Amino acid sequence: MKLKTILLSAMATGCMINAAEAGVLGEWTDFIVNDVKDIWYNEHNYDLYIPFYAWHNRLTYDQEHIDKYNENPWGAGLGISHYNSENTWSGVYAMAFKDSNSYVETYFGYARQWNWTAGDENQWRAGLGYALGLTQRHEYAYIPVPLPLPMFGVGYRNIDINGAYVPGIKNDGNVLFMFARISF
Repeated sequence: MKLKTILLSAMATGCMINAAEAGVLGEWTDFIVNDVKDIWYNEHNYDLYIPFYAWHNRLTYDQEHIDKYNENPWGAGLGISHYNSENTWSGVYAMAFKDSNSYVETYFGYARQWNWTAGDENQWRAGLGYALGLTQRHEYAYIPVPLPLPMFGVGYRNIDINGAYVPGIKNDGNVLFMFARISF
């Protein structure tokens, strides 16, 4: 079952890239496809992702749900990324971690973050961006589901702390997902 899901995810991603290259999905996808190609084929960093906190928004959850949910999504991920000449970061990655119900969840995606820098040699940075990807959860029989997310982060040299907010409704979604990214 897991191998079938991984193959389905890879095929769906390949179909989206092929459709984008053919101009079917629009101009904005051309930009993403070209950026992913640039990351893949040109100089890039290798990244280690470490999920460490999943805060369930206390304004949208009742105490019963907060008490039963896991907020320590320990897991790991790998990716490749680069910075362009304007200090904008973009990367492709895959992560696996424990979801709110302590089941394994995966996320495969592309992310982009525009950064403001400070300090000697622009070593400090803070930025805003987005993540576009596919998630797989037990509630959906591990069928890949698209999940675009707003993202933010702060970093120093090769270490970044990032967050993505999963919007939702009462007692579902509305989770701030935090992870560290270490570049090599």
